[in-house]
Amino acid sequence: MNIEGIIPPVVTPFDRDENIDEAAFREVIRFNISKGVNGVCVGGSTGEGHTLDTTELARSVEIAAEETEGKISLIAGVIANSTRSAVEKVNAIDRLPIDGLQVTPVHYVFKPTEDATYEHFSRMADSSDIPIVIYNVVPWNYLNPDLLNRIMTGIPNVVGVKQSAGDLKLMADLLLNLPEGKLVLSAVDALLYPSFVLGAHGTIAANPAAIPGVCVKLWEAVQSGDHAKAQEIHLAMLRFWNTISAGNLPANVKYSLAKQGLKSGLPRMPMSVTTSEQAAHIDRELEAVLHFEA
Repeated sequence: MNIEGIIPPVVTPFDRDENIDEAAFREVIRFNISKGVNGVCVGGSTGEGHTLDTTELARSVEIAAEETEGKISLIAGVIANSTRSAVEKVNAIDRLPIDGLQVTPVHYVFKPTEDATYEHFSRMADSSDIPIVIYNVVPWNYLNPDLLNRIMTGIPNVVGVKQSAGDLKLMADLLLNLPEGKLVLSAVDALLYPSFVLGAHGTIAANPAAIPGVCVKLWEAVQSGDHAKAQEIHLAMLRFWNTISAGNLPANVKYSLAKQGLKSGLPRMPMSVTTSEQAAHIDRELEAVLHFEA
């Protein structure tokens, strides 16, 4: 299954005891499929994957595999602070029908050398045949285009990068010298439209998790060359993004899904729920942006 197009990093619904609500999670997966997405990512940042232990991640991926049935791509997020922990998570899900792994560099306060980062991804590639997408999101350990290209060139099983910096110049530089056969996915939520125009192969980002159907319409508009429509959608999406972009982003995505009729659950502590002030802004822009689903 190709890793491309609109791949929402789906939320993980938690109940009041902070356990995964499996029935609600199945609804989230089905909702995304109904919107025509190209895949789903489980255990990403928007899915609060940093809070999931290995057993919870494996169960979440198993449920997603049951619901997607191989009809769309399935990506598993691996967020860990050591190579050993990352490999442990990969080994726990390696038996499942996964099309890709979304893996962060380590993100605690001590920054590894570039050689150590290379070895981090090399060991994961040695532990599983599942293709790896580097999730380039950690400010403390942000990987530059030269290092990313070195990893992709030297480790065949690393198939691409999810670029999460807000600077399109970094994405443009990455695309400029991208090794043949590799891919770049955009997580520049505010600028998905120009990312697609530059040649990004798709997106795994919070906006698609909150409004997957609208993001599908944006992707289709760009692919068909309808840039007037794409720019309209972009402006509405940017206004919406500005209402959910905050330290409690996953909670705001869950709130947005709840407004669309889903039981999306609560965030895990210590993340706060959507405030009443945030909700008022989200309500206004969500109603406006959802018009593009029609």
